[in-house]
Amino acid sequence: MATVAQTIPIVLFAYNRPDMLARTLECLRDNHAPMIYAFSDGARVPEHVSSVRAVRKTLNAIDWCKVILRERTENLGLGRSIRAGVAEVLAQHDTVIVFEDDLICVPGTYAYLCAALDHYRNDARVLSVTGWTHPRITPSDVTDQPYFDGRAECLVWGTWQRAWQGMELDALDMIRQSQAKGIDVYRYGADLPAMAAVEHQRNIWAVRWLYLHILRGDLCLRPPHSLVEHIGSDDRASNADTWAGSGWLNPPLRDCPPIPSRWPLPMENAQCSVLWQKAYGAQPTLLRRLSRRLRWNAGTLLRQIGVRS
Repeated sequence: MATVAQTIPIVLFAYNRPDMLARTLECLRDNHAPMIYAFSDGARVPEHVSSVRAVRKTLNAIDWCKVILRERTENLGLGRSIRAGVAEVLAQHDTVIVFEDDLICVPGTYAYLCAALDHYRNDARVLSVTGWTHPRITPSDVTDQPYFDGRAECLVWGTWQRAWQGMELDALDMIRQSQAKGIDVYRYGADLPAMAAVEHQRNIWAVRWLYLHILRGDLCLRPPHSLVEHIGSDDRASNADTWAGSGWLNPPLRDCPPIPSRWPLPMENAQCSVLWQKAYGAQPTLLRRLSRRLRWNAGTLLRQIGVRS
């Protein structure tokens, strides 16, 4: 009899790193992933053409599961590629699990995430699940059971079609809507407003996914310890500066915990926002906010009168 896990596709995004992609695919094969939608972005510069071809050769060689390959002729970049690709697959499937080509996971990760996605499928309080967590942001009372966080994740995550609605808004729009509701947009770290400010400039996507959770007041399920590691911190990564020397690499991965016999109720662990603020900083002080506002107003005035800095 078919299981729920057999019905949930992996959505995989790849660019020009065939060596790392091979490690990701090895993990997915060991996890018995039954179906992969692979999105291969077009070369951004001529120097990347050969490595993009190597990535596509690797993807075309997969013979251990069903593969639907999308070879893009243009370069969308990370943000546009993920937003478009996830939306495309969610138009055909209710549920997805998303990987990028520089993420590895332990055996059992796919089954664990599928079980979580099946359990919370119809619970509107839960917007996503993830296989990644880190000692810096894991509450001290977490032992062997998963927990809920108000800040979502972009490193191996799963969601449902119902949860993706609203992703057409950018992060700054979500910030404005959150503030109108009286939501502290710094609650899960001062890095998020900063990322929102450069979302379009840097062609990133995850900050709007995180703010969608914050705007709705909904939750992401995290495992008690990480099942996933990010291996793409070299200079080929889109956001290499986020990882290189950042202290966010995990300790050696441990075995996947057993799938819970009783999943937790969707209630955020009270330590989560405190840990995120400790990791990334809290809301700026009144003096810093006034100083920032004065600088912004001065810059606006100079632009209006035609003076460039």
